[in-house]
Amino acid sequence: MKRNIKLLMEYDGGRYDGWQRLGKKSTGTTIQGKIEEVLSKMTGETIELIGSGRTDAGVHARGQVANFHTDSDMKCWEMKYYLNRYLPQDIGILYVSDVPERFHSRLNAKSKRYIYRVATGDVPSVFDRRYTWYCFDRLDMGLMKEGAALMMGQHDFKGFSSVKKTNKST
Repeated sequence: MKRNIKLLMEYDGGRYDGWQRLGKKSTGTTIQGKIEEVLSKMTGETIELIGSGRTDAGVHARGQVANFHTDSDMKCWEMKYYLNRYLPQDIGILYVSDVPERFHSRLNAKSKRYIYRVATGDVPSVFDRRYTWYCFDRLDMGLMKEGAALMMGQHDFKGFSSVKKTNKST
């Protein structure tokens, strides 16, 4: 019986075309494609990695989950070591574990968090430039708080979903 393996990862998406490999034979530079390439070499199998969500080109992730199925009998710590040794340095595998057969990283996701960072000041930080949007203008904190208040509470996100008919909460 195939094992179901869960990965917890982080990546700097600055030089990638997003998370998702586009098509089975895609050669685009994606996070999924890079990890699948290393997993396939590691296991000797064709691996399909299932991500908990997708990111666009240039977007970073911290704490993203993915899973894959394999016949490999490698220990989880060996997989983690192998992946971090052969993946590019801008992709890090933080944790590897066996999970139940029915675990699915996207369908079993409990939450997602998006962080948008804005900085102001005289000089943009050279260290934060890839992870922060810099604004030379002074921000109107009153208007920002007013806008943020509109996002508080429960909202129906069905309009953002590709699933149009569902019994589940959106």
